[in-house]
Amino acid sequence: MTRPLTGRRILVTRAAHQAGTLSDGLSALGGEPVEVPVIEIQPPASYDPLDDALRKLESYDWLILTSANTVHVIAERAAAFGIVFSETSPQVAAVGKATAEAARQAGFIVPVIPEAYVAESLISVLGDRVAGKRVLLARAAVARDVIPEALRAAGAETDIVDAYQNVVPAGATDRLRAALSRGIDAATFTSSSSAIHLAEVARAARISFPFADVPAISIGPITSQTLRDLSWPPVAEADPHDIPGLISAVVASLTHAERG
Repeated sequence: MTRPLTGRRILVTRAAHQAGTLSDGLSALGGEPVEVPVIEIQPPASYDPLDDALRKLESYDWLILTSANTVHVIAERAAAFGIVFSETSPQVAAVGKATAEAARQAGFIVPVIPEAYVAESLISVLGDRVAGKRVLLARAAVARDVIPEALRAAGAETDIVDAYQNVVPAGATDRLRAALSRGIDAATFTSSSSAIHLAEVARAARISFPFADVPAISIGPITSQTLRDLSWPPVAEADPHDIPGLISAVVASLTHAERG
């Protein structure tokens, strides 16, 4: 088997409980994944908005699930109230294959799977189906998000609820110092939060950011834009916007750099 990443150390910034798929894929190609989780999943400030929405779930025409984390939280909260997902539940749009699989395991029927959590992808897939409809958008607590505006522009009556929030885990600064002391060949980012939080961790550790001579590789357009906003334009973006696509982008970027 070809192992094009042999000898390459690649920074993995995903939450600890989610890093395995990416790390395993890099390892299988000879790479050394360097896990420095900069995201930890914690409950939102309050579950009340989510719980209220779940109690009246059948009043919505569409439920948009943005991540497997969102699905797990919704399943747990629904179980606490004895809510069973059925064919009378809203139609579901689950962003990405991993989210769709988690939703199916939770009992949802998933007819729509946008490839990426970007306005263009969602609206192109949902199209006129959300016009005049009630839409529940469940997601991580974020400061900036163009998706609700895009849905409303498409004619949807959109309610937004936070299922969880991303925080910086304890010990991240020490792990980052240790990782960089041995050097890294590339840094991977699977969300805007991972990029923003890594910048925060670097500042707290008094490490210059972006990291000099380290290429950033992004999972998708939103993450790429966040990296550009942080003055670290990605050298590559996953296509498709998922973990296998990200691994392929890492391989393409590092082997191209090697040839260059």
